[in-house]
Amino acid sequence: MRGLAIIFVITLAAVFMHRGVAAGPQYDVVVRGGTVYDGSGGNPIMADIAVKGDRIAAIARHVAGTGATEVDARGKAVSAGFTNMLAHPEASLSADGRGLSDLAQGVTLEVIGENSMGPLTPEMKRLKEQREGDIKFPVTWSSFSGYLEMLEKKGISPNVASFVGASTVRVNLLGEADVQPTPQQLGAMQERVKQAMEEGALGLTDALIYSPNTYAKTPELIALAKISAQCGGIYTVHIRNEDDRLKEAVQETIDIAQASGAPAEIYHFKQAGRSNWGKLDEEVAMINAARAKGVRITADMYTYTSGATGLDAAMPSWVQDGGLEKWIARLKDPAIRARVRMEMRDPHPKTWDSLYGGAGAQGTLLLAFQNPALKPYTGKTLADVAKLWKESPEDAAIDLVIKDGSRVGVAYFLMSEANVRREVALPWMSFGSDAAAPTPAGVFLLSHPHPRAYGNFARLLGTYVRQNHDLTLQDAIRRLTGFPAANLSLKDRGLLKTGYYADIVVFDPNTIGEKTTYASPHQLAVGVSDVLVNGSFALKEGRATGAHTGLAVRGRGWTGVTGGGCRASAANWSWSKG
Repeated sequence: MRGLAIIFVITLAAVFMHRGVAAGPQYDVVVRGGTVYDGSGGNPIMADIAVKGDRIAAIARHVAGTGATEVDARGKAVSAGFTNMLAHPEASLSADGRGLSDLAQGVTLEVIGENSMGPLTPEMKRLKEQREGDIKFPVTWSSFSGYLEMLEKKGISPNVASFVGASTVRVNLLGEADVQPTPQQLGAMQERVKQAMEEGALGLTDALIYSPNTYAKTPELIALAKISAQCGGIYTVHIRNEDDRLKEAVQETIDIAQASGAPAEIYHFKQAGRSNWGKLDEEVAMINAARAKGVRITADMYTYTSGATGLDAAMPSWVQDGGLEKWIARLKDPAIRARVRMEMRDPHPKTWDSLYGGAGAQGTLLLAFQNPALKPYTGKTLADVAKLWKESPEDAAIDLVIKDGSRVGVAYFLMSEANVRREVALPWMSFGSDAAAPTPAGVFLLSHPHPRAYGNFARLLGTYVRQNHDLTLQDAIRRLTGFPAANLSLKDRGLLKTGYYADIVVFDPNTIGEKTTYASPHQLAVGVSDVLVNGSFALKEGRATGAHTGLAVRGRGWTGVTGGGCRASAANWSWSKG
């Protein structure tokens, strides 16, 4: 009888196993009963998602078996993690690796662009430390990859990727002066780009309204973009002009993409200044025409009518020749100051892109200072300070730069809400905050970030999808997930698909939204309950876990994987149609 009992128990256990009832969990996490948006733009399905290790193990109407952790997603949307297509968490992740402002919105990948944190010379490292703002951290790396390796070693919650800055390699070889490279120097710049691509850069990036970036001519950019393209990378750019010469700046980007053989992406797509709001149709038509001819052009945007940068975007580039310290020294010269003041008063300068000209003193909001004595002016407009100091707004701007010893963080109110609503619906548009990833505590409270740091993605889903119906939820999710991942040629990311990395967001489409405001920016978005990054919880039941779930995500030219490395030309790679 005892032998029969043993046989019965074994048989019963086998039956339970066959039916999916196991003694222990078969998965690390199972997300149950959510409305699953896979990132392709197709209709959602009701399904479970099972996670094993860092990958999605199964997606089915009902996943048999259990997870060590089970998430009840009934009544909620489940999607792949969101991509911040233009992020600036370079300093903020050093202070708080959680990237909380973005994490609370469902962002699982921060993509650093416009400039890069390497390669650096000893002088570049010295200046980086000297020019740091409220957040202080040692610059211990020199190479492009060294920065990413530092973040991984420190521990971060989101994944991080980066382009290599055209201006970064320019400064590496030429410094910050308004000079043009010799053929030998240009060749050395190309080698720097190739090395960064082989270390994992996603492509080449630039921001052409700022000094010293603006000193680069189109042929220089084409030469560097060709190397990036040979290494499987795209070209991303804050175009040279976003207002009066918008058409010429878009055409330059199209020309660079066509010459390189690789795609290009326009950062924070806009028409700056009221006199330029009517150019949206022409700008869209140019991009659509290029795409119809096979030139792959896409764009990204933030969902606000103001941008945020510095007072360097209010002054001509010639006065900034040589870098921050020389710029400030020149501003102290009465004759130069008078010339700068005069040029700032021209709302339509011919040789540089004036964001101040489009916004005016009342539309220039002061956000961040280094000098503690100036911090009480945070949240005031430039017009407010000019009135308090009894001087012109232009003089106030000059004095703020001199007294702060920095470019001074500001927001410029430049764009049309009607245009923003039309732009979010463009099929080739993705989204980027163009901001850091702060936490509403500690050192971050010393400045006022633009609300886009806390609300860009939640605003898209709450205001433009749910409230305005400017686009559907499945299309918005596609352009937060699968679309940017394909443009960046990321392997096994951006979709909810078996075998892909388990970057997963659970959110309530009925409540997701921003809480941040210009007056009170440090407020986390609401509506996201759970975020998994590489299969582990970075946000669980609305609370950040602090787990080091994030990794450096590298481009396909990275030599650290089989099949990586650069090729003979862009034609040797396959590219997303965008």
